[in-house]
Amino acid sequence: MAIYLVTFAAFLLVIIAMAVGYIFQRKSVSGSCGGLDGIGIAKECDCPEPCDARKKREARAERQAEWKKNQII
Repeated sequence: MAIYLVTFAAFLLVIIAMAVGYIFQRKSVSGSCGGLDGIGIAKECDCPEPCDARKKREARAERQAEWKKNQII
Protein backbone atom coordinates (compact mmCIF):
# COMPACT_ATOMS: atom_id res chain seq x y z
CA MET A 1 0.00 0.00 0.00
CA ALA A 2 2.89 2.35 0.75
CA ILE A 3 4.19 1.96 -2.80
CA TYR A 4 0.84 3.10 -4.20
CA LEU A 5 0.79 6.16 -1.97
CA VAL A 6 4.37 7.10 -2.87
CA THR A 7 3.61 6.65 -6.57
CA PHE A 8 0.42 8.71 -6.28
CA ALA A 9 2.31 11.47 -4.45
CA ALA A 10 5.03 11.48 -7.12
CA PHE A 11 2.48 11.81 -9.92
CA LEU A 12 0.66 14.53 -8.00
CA LEU A 13 3.89 16.50 -7.57
CA VAL A 14 4.65 16.23 -11.28
CA ILE A 15 1.15 17.42 -12.20
CA ILE A 16 1.40 20.34 -9.78
CA ALA A 17 4.82 21.29 -11.17
CA MET A 18 3.43 21.21 -14.72
CA ALA A 19 0.47 23.36 -13.69
CA VAL A 20 2.70 25.95 -12.02
CA GLY A 21 4.95 26.05 -15.09
CA TYR A 22 1.94 26.51 -17.34
CA ILE A 23 0.58 29.34 -15.19
CA PHE A 24 3.88 31.23 -15.12
CA GLN A 25 4.76 30.79 -18.81
CA ARG A 26 1.29 31.81 -20.02
CA LYS A 27 1.76 29.78 -23.19
CA SER A 28 -0.85 27.66 -24.87
CA VAL A 29 -0.51 23.94 -24.41
CA SER A 30 0.80 22.22 -27.54
CA GLY A 31 2.14 18.84 -28.47
CA SER A 32 5.75 18.01 -29.13
CA CYS A 33 5.43 19.02 -32.79
CA GLY A 34 3.65 22.31 -32.08
CA GLY A 35 0.31 21.21 -33.45
CA LEU A 36 -1.16 21.80 -36.88
CA ASP A 37 -0.15 25.46 -36.84
CA GLY A 38 3.49 24.35 -36.88
CA ILE A 39 3.05 22.96 -40.39
CA GLY A 40 0.96 25.84 -41.70
CA ILE A 41 -2.55 24.41 -41.38
CA ALA A 42 -4.98 26.90 -39.88
CA LYS A 43 -7.72 24.39 -39.08
CA GLU A 44 -8.26 20.63 -38.91
CA CYS A 45 -9.73 20.27 -42.35
CA ASP A 46 -8.09 22.57 -44.84
CA CYS A 47 -11.09 22.58 -47.16
CA PRO A 48 -12.51 25.86 -48.49
CA GLU A 49 -16.14 24.89 -47.78
CA PRO A 50 -17.18 23.25 -44.48
CA CYS A 51 -18.98 19.92 -44.67
CA ASP A 52 -22.71 19.54 -44.04
CA ALA A 53 -22.25 18.21 -40.51
CA ARG A 54 -20.13 21.23 -39.57
CA LYS A 55 -22.68 23.61 -41.11
CA LYS A 56 -25.41 21.97 -39.00
CA ARG A 57 -23.31 22.27 -35.82
CA GLU A 58 -22.57 25.92 -36.53
CA ALA A 59 -26.23 26.68 -37.27
CA ARG A 60 -27.29 24.94 -34.05
CA ALA A 61 -24.67 26.91 -32.09
CA GLU A 62 -25.94 30.16 -33.64
CA ARG A 63 -29.53 29.31 -32.71
CA GLN A 64 -28.52 28.52 -29.14
CA ALA A 65 -26.50 31.74 -28.88
CA GLU A 66 -29.43 33.73 -30.26
CA TRP A 67 -31.80 32.02 -27.82
CA LYS A 68 -29.50 32.80 -24.88
CA LYS A 69 -29.19 36.40 -26.04
CA ASN A 70 -32.97 36.82 -26.17
CA GLN A 71 -33.60 34.91 -22.96
CA ILE A 72 -35.55 36.92 -20.40
CA ILE A 73 -34.06 35.45 -17.24
